[in-house]
Amino acid sequence: MHERGDQSRIKTALARVGHQRGLLLVGLFKLSKAVFFTAVGAGALDLMNKNINDVVIHVIDALRIDPERHFVGILMEHVGLIDSHQLKRAGILSFLYAMVCVVEGTGLMLEKRWAEYFTVTLTAMGLPWEGYELLHRYSPYKVGLMVINLAVLLYLVWILKKRREDEGVSYGGDGVG
Repeated sequence: MHERGDQSRIKTALARVGHQRGLLLVGLFKLSKAVFFTAVGAGALDLMNKNINDVVIHVIDALRIDPERHFVGILMEHVGLIDSHQLKRAGILSFLYAMVCVVEGTGLMLEKRWAEYFTVTLTAMGLPWEGYELLHRYSPYKVGLMVINLAVLLYLVWILKKRREDEGVSYGGDGVG
């Protein structure tokens, strides 16, 4: 009997280590998104005081892209439509989203249950928008992002369900835990 109890404790400890690694990985993913969106926000705000057309032409030259390509013409048309108000809004929204990612990532890395619920809620709320965007403007990047977000969502829901089961909380109405 004593061996069975020891095996159960070892199994529980190994599962906990796996959960810690998973939460660490998701937390690092969220923190990397925070770094990315902080850079996007800073870039958007920095562009407010510059001629965006000149910046794009400089990037095209630096990347040695043929300026006669159709893509470049479309890019230049769209860049001309961006004004400083839109850049300011994009910068502020990027910083706000980066802060949310910092909260999520830090909470997950510290294994805080509120962070798990917070991340599940925000991720689930964003999926309809991602689906809409994917249907209207398909790109492999958007597919990859949606797959990652679905994986994070399913993993965190599984973690929360497992914790509730380990604590003896019943899901059914029969009172059996």
